[in-house]
Amino acid sequence: MLEERWVWVNGKFVPWSDATVHMMCHSFARGSTIFEVISLYVLAAGGSAVFRLREHAARFFRTAELLHMKLPCDAEALCRAVTEAIRKNRLECGTVKVVGYYPQFALDVQPPAKPLDLAVFAIDPARDLTGFDEPFERGTSAGIARWRKLDPQTIPIEAKAAANYLNGMIAKLDVQKRGFEDAILLDTQGFIAEGATESVFLVKDGTLMTPALGTVLDSITRRSILPAAAFLGIATHEGRLRPELLFEADEIFFCNTPFKVIP
Repeated sequence: MLEERWVWVNGKFVPWSDATVHMMCHSFARGSTIFEVISLYVLAAGGSAVFRLREHAARFFRTAELLHMKLPCDAEALCRAVTEAIRKNRLECGTVKVVGYYPQFALDVQPPAKPLDLAVFAIDPARDLTGFDEPFERGTSAGIARWRKLDPQTIPIEAKAAANYLNGMIAKLDVQKRGFEDAILLDTQGFIAEGATESVFLVKDGTLMTPALGTVLDSITRRSILPAAAFLGIATHEGRLRPELLFEADEIFFCNTPFKVIP
């Protein structure tokens, strides 16, 4: 249960229920929280491993840089905090979320001129979350949202920031009103972008296709799938994909860290 978990906050462990902020803090009121979600897997040979931890840490620091935020530690210290949180919670497999936030009260849109606070959560969703659903086996349904993906000229869309995900939230709510489970967003030029919180892949005539970077998040899972496909001899293509391909494709799947691959 979540109540039994410990949270790493600024170098110290606190009970789950004590990992809180004031509702008037800048990150709650303005959406200025940044984060990474990371997977922990059990190895066939025994033990556990964090999946591409240093790449997640590097992207977290890149997000902070894009948003002009100061972090209180370096990437190696952040990686140590992740492993400490996993050990403290005796986790063998599950999900880790790293969060950077401003805890200070602020009415202005400008954040406090201070480094972010950091928190690391380590949980086993299957054990800790009631009704947790892994859609890999059953698959999902998807509709094209009427809302477009945020334009990269308006905000750094490659930043993992809470405010950016309002876009995906309203897109998903939109398609669910029409009977679909998940959303596919087009970019402002009308090409396929991504899901609400997922990268999109299509297969047509034996080629694995996905939207090119520039209008979509540089997903760690996406980075893993493309070279894996190449290793298996599957042709890959990154480009600007017209929405008609969604109806012409032989296969379509989403991918992200929490749910891996979702057909």
